Amino acid sequence: MTILLINPNSNPQVTAGFDEAIAPLRLSSGPTFEGMTLAEGPFGILSQHDVESVVLPLRRVVVERGDVSVFVIACFSDPGLAVCREATSRPVLGIRECAVLSALAQGDRFGIIALGPSSVKRHGRAMREMGFADRYAGALPLHMSVEEAEEAEAFPRVREVGAALIAQGAETLILGCAGMVRHRAPLAEALGCPVIDPMQASATQALGLALLATAR
Repeated sequence: MTILLINPNSNPQVTAGFDEAIAPLRLSSGPTFEGMTLAEGPFGILSQHDVESVVLPLRRVVVERGDVSVFVIACFSDPGLAVCREATSRPVLGIRECAVLSALAQGDRFGIIALGPSSVKRHGRAMREMGFADRYAGALPLHMSVEEAEEAEAFPRVREVGAALIAQGAETLILGCAGMVRHRAPLAEALGCPVIDPMQASATQALGLALLATAR
C-alpha cells in the first residue's frame, strides 16, 4: 500500500519536509508514504492563479499512478481536490480539509495562521464554501514566504499571530502551510490550545483509510 503525498509546487525542499511531519506515523508493517514534487508547478502556491495552474497536472498524476492507495494533495489551498476525486475511485485528501476536520473535533471555533494577506482571502472563501463560516474565527497573516515560515526563527511571529487568533475567539489553531510542522508542539505548549499541522492531519486520515481498505 502506498500513500502518495503530492507537493503541487516545484520546491523539493517542501517535499523533503514531509518526512519530518509524518515521521510519527510511519509503521514498520504499515503503508508506505511517498513524497512527490510536481515539476510543472510554481515554486510556491501563493495566489489563486498558482492554485488553478496545478489542477490538471495533479489530475494527471492521480490518473497515471495506479499503484497508489490514497492520494494527499499537500498544499493548504487544496488545489484540484474536486477534479482529482472525480478522476479516481481511490481516496484523494486535501490537507486543508483534513486540518479543518481535525480542528473541529478538538474545539468549537478555529483560526488559521496564514502566510500572507492573499492567503487570508482564499481561506475565508474556502471556509464559506465548506460551510464552516460560523465556526471560523478567522485567519491572520505572518507576512512571510513559505521558506521563511518553515524556519525556527519564525516562531515568535507564529506565536504572536496565534495569540491574536485566540483573542478573536479561536479555540484551536491550524498552521496554514505544509511546511510549518516544527512550530506545532512548541506553539501548543506556549498557547495552551490544540495546534493542527495539516500534513499530520491528512497523513493520519490517509493512514486510517489505507488500513481499513485491507481490513476483513
